[in-house]
Order: sequence, then C-alpha cells, then structure tokens
Amino acid sequence: MAKGSIGMVLAPEYSEKKKKKGTKNQTVMNSIEFPLLDRTTKNSVISTTPNDLSNWSRLSSLWPLLYGTSCCFIEFASLIGSRFDFDRYGLVPRSSPRQADLILTAGTVTMKMAPSLVRLYEQMPEPKYVIAMGACTITGGMFSTDSYSTVRGVDKLIPVDVYLPGCPPKPEAVIDAITKLRKKISREIYEDKFRSQRGNRCFTTNHKFHVGRNTHTGNYDQGLL
Repeated sequence: MAKGSIGMVLAPEYSEKKKKKGTKNQTVMNSIEFPLLDRTTKNSVISTTPNDLSNWSRLSSLWPLLYGTSCCFIEFASLIGSRFDFDRYGLVPRSSPRQADLILTAGTVTMKMAPSLVRLYEQMPEPKYVIAMGACTITGGMFSTDSYSTVRGVDKLIPVDVYLPGCPPKPEAVIDAITKLRKKISREIYEDKFRSQRGNRCFTTNHKFHVGRNTHTGNYDQGLL
C-alpha cells in the first residue's frame, strides 16, 4: 500500500529492521499523526519499553521446575542430552520452586499429590508459567475413567499456560511447547497477567475440591486430601 494511503502509516523503527532482513515494510494501522513519544525520541537510543525488555529477558532465561510423576518424564532424558540440548533455549532445571519461573508437570497427578503440587506452585515467584505435558496430566489419561484417586486434569489445581498432548509427547513436541510459551511471554503485559490471575479455577463436581487457607502455612488443607 502506498505511503499516502489514508489511515495507514509506516513505522520507521520497523521499516529499518525489515530492510535489513530483506523483507517488505510492515504497515501499521494507526492515525496519521505519530504519538508524542515517537516525535520527541525520534533520534534517541530508546527503542523499546521496559515491559518489552522485561519480557525479552524472561523468555530468554526460563528456569523450569520439573514435576514428573510417571513415564512421560522419561522424555526429559532425551531433552537434556546433546541431541536436543534444551539448554540452548536458556532452560536451566532448578530443584527449588523459589528459583523457578516455569513448572512442567508430566504424569499422573493423584489426590494425595494435589496439596504438594499447589504448594510448589504458590512458592514460585511471579510471573510464573505452567506447561501440562502428556494425556495423564491434561485429562487423567487412562486413569480418568474408573480411578477414584486421580485428578482429571492438572488445571483443576493450578492454571495452565500450554497444553502438550501425547502419550508420551516426543522431545520435539516439548521444544515446540517451549517455543509457543516464549511467544506468549513476548506479547504479554505483566500487569494484565497479574490482574487476570487466575482465581478462575474450575473444579468438577466429581472432585468437590475445597480450597481453604493459604498453603504457605505449612499445614495441608484436609479438604484437598
């Protein structure tokens, strides 16, 4: 579209980057007049916002807490090896939830495990993310039909950002889930994520969970056992 078209402008900061990559200029829907920030800082070194800088640093250094309870967790042995080498994505496995910003659940979650999983999630600092890996974690898997002690989906306990189906998922699928989570982090605004949290937990009538006091007290809520 031509530069003189009504309602369309070319953002200079994007145009220069696109030319270096050898692609076409990106048109941006906006008013004809540039915002005040663009006019006053046109020749300045400021080219991003603190929020974008924060998102960039977080997506480049995701430290996962690996919560594996079943056979899906074996796939991480391949990921840690030299063939897939998930360290190149900035993933450094941590054993403490206070040092992690991503919890990756893999395998069946039972009713007795529910309090410990919720406690681990609450001990993680904000912002934090969850990847549900495998059919047993997402829906209960083959145990969801006749097992009285299996949680039918980890999202009944903690909010999930990325669902990774499979029995078990391949290492390539895990890398794809990490890539999708990185894209989500790069677009989000932390304040909006914090406001929208996640108090919307969906509990089925079969489970009848009762969430009471905060699990930071160290005493397990008997309603979850």
